[in-house]
Amino acid sequence: MTGDPGGLIARLDHAALRSTRRRLGGTPAVPVARGLSHFGEHALGWLAVGGLGWLSGRHRDRWADAVAGVVAAHAAGVVVKRVVRRPRPVLADVPALVGTPSKLSFPSAHSCSTAAAAVGFAPVVGAPLMGGLTAAMLVSRVLLGVHYPTDVLAGAALGGGVAVGVRRVSQRRREVRR
Repeated sequence: MTGDPGGLIARLDHAALRSTRRRLGGTPAVPVARGLSHFGEHALGWLAVGGLGWLSGRHRDRWADAVAGVVAAHAAGVVVKRVVRRPRPVLADVPALVGTPSKLSFPSAHSCSTAAAAVGFAPVVGAPLMGGLTAAMLVSRVLLGVHYPTDVLAGAALGGGVAVGVRRVSQRRREVRR
């Protein structure tokens, strides 16, 4: 990334990546992180949860808004990733523990879609559950060595912001129809 005087952000990213791996590598957190990685790939796990929620027949507007937010956030993350083109971490002492569909890192699309799911699903399933799942997903990306902490933080901010915007637009449309 550019605009990092003296490489401070890069040094902090590397230190946090190494520290996360040192503390959690070799623990049950690794297989959990791999499971989260597969769940979050292309936002498919979140889309499935949203679809099942919608099919339940309760709070359909909220579930539909949440799914729209997840789709929009994931798309926004992919677009930004292709513009920024930051390579994934390549540290000899922190090898990637899971495959990735792209060599690009910033922002984390998993974090984008997960934060969007948190914004959209929390009113229906509860903020504590979604907050915990979001934190787990963000940490998992760093633990697996496929993202820097700044990738996941930026992804979460982007995804959450996009989801809030989608929800507001959807709510206004419903109000206009009434």
